[in-house]
Amino acid sequence: MGSAPHIVENFKGILQVFSDGSIIRSATLPFNSQVHGNASVDWKDCCFHNDNNLHLRLYMPAVASSPTAKLPILYYLHGGGFCVGSRTWPNCHKCCLRLSSGLSALVVAPDYRLAPEDRLPAAMEDALTSLKWLQSQALSGNGDEWLSDQRVDLTRVFVVGDSSGGNIAHHLAVQLGAGSPGLDPVQVRGYVLMAPFFGGTVRTRSEEGPSETLLNLELLDSFWRLSLPIGATADHPFANPFGPASPSLESLELDPVLMVVGGNELLKDRAKDYAKKLKDMGKKIEYVEFEGKEHGFFTNDPYSEVGDSVLQVIQGFISQICDKF
Repeated sequence: MGSAPHIVENFKGILQVFSDGSIIRSATLPFNSQVHGNASVDWKDCCFHNDNNLHLRLYMPAVASSPTAKLPILYYLHGGGFCVGSRTWPNCHKCCLRLSSGLSALVVAPDYRLAPEDRLPAAMEDALTSLKWLQSQALSGNGDEWLSDQRVDLTRVFVVGDSSGGNIAHHLAVQLGAGSPGLDPVQVRGYVLMAPFFGGTVRTRSEEGPSETLLNLELLDSFWRLSLPIGATADHPFANPFGPASPSLESLELDPVLMVVGGNELLKDRAKDYAKKLKDMGKKIEYVEFEGKEHGFFTNDPYSEVGDSVLQVIQGFISQICDKF
């Protein structure tokens, strides 16, 4: 008789992959995260893809900052190494509450299919589908009342991606191009990448540095093994924007990008290299580093003093772009 299946990949008990290919997901989260009560923001869930049973969460300020001003729209793409995470997780939920109240914006937080059940590019396809859902709402004539053109400005959409969500945001920026003409009347104006989960077969200095409280190199490698197409390395275009098989970004017109990263993050050097290469290509990109901070420092503690500083940086980025239109 063969041996019993044994665990080959394990993320803090929430995701376990066994030698026979079976997968167990636990509903118990691997961390404690309290959600701040926030009566200033209303929220609700909507289905955006029936076949895959995918939902998104909308966040709307309960009281408009101005009776006549339309709200910008922020898409928030959660992190989790493409393998874990959800709009329903407390850290994601409170982050979106903070973004909505602090930036006076309608926030859209879509879920996406997770690996290893659904490997990349599934997550990227779902993120694009969620944006097309917004487009369909705008074109239908009877879309969700929160998305009425009397309440939100469909020409001021920004995509905020955290970790793996930041990776997805990059691929959306490349696929949609400047101004996202394929989403008309929806217009994406800029992208905020928060320590995007990029990879590569050659280690960076920050990756070879000390492990973080919630992140280490072994875990990063595990996420790539589980999420990339079987047999692919971390130089695959889904992981490495500048890998040997990755398409050139030189001739592409991209919307402005804001890069936000913690100074003690394992992913810092990849983020910094990405920003430098795009800047050398003449792209509009701003790099902001918060000294001493680790991965997820904003998402996991958005009501902190440094969280306030991050909001100010994002607000400045949005205002600078919107002032031109």
